[in-house]
Amino acid sequence: MELPLDHFRLIGVSPSATSEEILRSFQLRLDKTPDEGFTYEVLTQRSELLRLTADLLTDPESRREYENLLSNGISGLDFTSNREVAGLMLLWESGSPKEAFKITRKALQPPQTPALGSSREADLILLAALTARDSAIQEQQLRSYSNAADFLQEGIQLLQRMGKLGDIRKELEEDLVALLPYRILDLLSRDLNDQESHKKGLNMLENLIIKRGGLEGNNKSEYKDYLNQQEFEAFFQQIKPFLTVQEQIDLFLELQKRGSLEAGFLAFLSLTAIGFTRRKPEKLFEARRILKKLNLSGLDSMPLVGCLDLLLADIDQASARFSSSSDENLRDWLNNYPGNKLEAICIFCKNWLENDVLVGYRDIDVKEVDLDSWFEDREIQEFIEKLEKKSNKTAIRSNLQNQLTKKESLIKTTEDFDDTLSNIDERRLPWPGGIKQNYEKVETKEIEFNEEYFKKKPIEFYNFLIEKIAELKFIFGEFLKEKEIINRSSYLIYIYAFLILFAFGIGIGFLRNNLKKSIQDESIAEKSLIALDKNQKLTTTDIIQEIKKNPSSKLNSISDKSISINSYEFKELNTASPSLEDIRNLINGWLLSKSNYLAGKSEINLSKIVSKGLIDRTIEERQNDIKKGIYKKINSQILKIDLESQTSSRIVVLVELNYLERIINNSGEFVNETSLNPLKVKYILGFSNKSWKLVDFVSGLQ
Repeated sequence: MELPLDHFRLIGVSPSATSEEILRSFQLRLDKTPDEGFTYEVLTQRSELLRLTADLLTDPESRREYENLLSNGISGLDFTSNREVAGLMLLWESGSPKEAFKITRKALQPPQTPALGSSREADLILLAALTARDSAIQEQQLRSYSNAADFLQEGIQLLQRMGKLGDIRKELEEDLVALLPYRILDLLSRDLNDQESHKKGLNMLENLIIKRGGLEGNNKSEYKDYLNQQEFEAFFQQIKPFLTVQEQIDLFLELQKRGSLEAGFLAFLSLTAIGFTRRKPEKLFEARRILKKLNLSGLDSMPLVGCLDLLLADIDQASARFSSSSDENLRDWLNNYPGNKLEAICIFCKNWLENDVLVGYRDIDVKEVDLDSWFEDREIQEFIEKLEKKSNKTAIRSNLQNQLTKKESLIKTTEDFDDTLSNIDERRLPWPGGIKQNYEKVETKEIEFNEEYFKKKPIEFYNFLIEKIAELKFIFGEFLKEKEIINRSSYLIYIYAFLILFAFGIGIGFLRNNLKKSIQDESIAEKSLIALDKNQKLTTTDIIQEIKKNPSSKLNSISDKSISINSYEFKELNTASPSLEDIRNLINGWLLSKSNYLAGKSEINLSKIVSKGLIDRTIEERQNDIKKGIYKKINSQILKIDLESQTSSRIVVLVELNYLERIINNSGEFVNETSLNPLKVKYILGFSNKSWKLVDFVSGLQ
């Protein structure tokens, strides 16, 4: 057998050692014989090999010949079969336990398996156990904990297979258990591209926590002797930053199912983190649901739930949560805050996100939280709008259900009244004295056609009339019951029919007038637009000149003249290095066209100066406004423009605007207004197809 060992390493000296140094090392090696339990035979062979090496290296001629062999590339030593185990012992002692273990393990496998019960078998098994242990120690020193565990596992498996050295095997198993946290750290800290190792580390971490009885360590496990709760918490804080936010969510939710309250709270934080950073407000709902179900001792959940309410734009609810906090210091701080309460809640939420929520994730790196960008995000706004609509629909549905219940009761009462009418005796009806007079009083008192109903849409007014007719039937029936009128039906039927026809006629009249007025208004508006389109069209050049003449005017004060963007074809900006004035003109054209389009006054025709993606976003915004039944009047004026960066294919400018946006519904009623003076916007231009185009913008910069 050839071993990766030379005579200098075998005896433990350097190639430049003198004869005296060689003899001294030889004597030390003889005196330091391994005492782990090797047989006398293998120890004798070891001593003989050391003696032969010392004789060779102290003889000048023999040493010179050997050194010539080494210089010619000869490496390794051949050992006869009766000296193989002794050679492996010396290889292990020379500081190469990994090489010694691999060769020893191979020697114990077929076809080299030694005879059962022989001294060779006993020495090889013992050497395998010792070299496995020392290999693991060597790998730990290199911080390769996973490799160290592999050596221990292989050594344990080999001893199990051979059925020998039970005490040493137990020691190896204890070493393996103690190594587990370090193995997990090793596997999880590797590059994420090593998916196999990362997945293995995740499974090991989950199994470790489950065996401990959750993050709290409720079970008495095999790890308690070397990894107490304090040590585990320190280890877990070191592990956590190597897990992605989604991995933490999956882990904590699984542990929560198994009864770990601490895991439930960490799941709440992780869901909040992914919801905020990935702009997924639905995750905030899930986080809030988990937090409300937790029953952690000493946890004041009110301000935390309040932060989630704030992020979901429910200001009143957020304020109520903070006011319900059990923390007196927090309540005092809120009450004594020099600004308004909303500002204080925003500051608390911002600090909470930065310090407690968005830390300890492999794929989240947020230095500072920007709540403005959260609320300005289009997806967040759309989600909140849908949430509000859903909330309104729920309220309407509840109200409708109540109305239906009332209607069923009304129908039943009316049906009972109709049955009573059929049995009335006309001769006992005191017509037309007090009944008519008293009924008119009842009608005047109970049924009033408020003017607000006349202003409603025709269909709504029609529904209103139907409802009032039902009320009429009910009131009249109650009146008859009060007067104990019976057995006279013909007069009542006539009155009943007359009143219904009278109310129905009023409704038809209003329907007709409303429809006629609506058609007339549409016709007048259409004619006005046609006239304006013919007589008051301006070009972009006119607009720019007007802005130069009157800088204080809003851009949309010009667009209010019904400028037709379609009448002007924007020219491409082909200059390789456009001036700031050229860029200003391009942005002005974009602002004006977008303003008119969102106001419903024109179509967008900017393909030569604006990218398709930006145009599509604007079209989508307008479509959403149409669905909501609104349009926007936007006034914007460039106050300042500065060049931030410029290359041959990309230009970035910083612009300050006076910005005013009014939201108006289709009925012409004012809904909301946003004024930002100034509004800072970063515009990005890209060069493609031999021209510059506006490709994106970022607003609300600090």
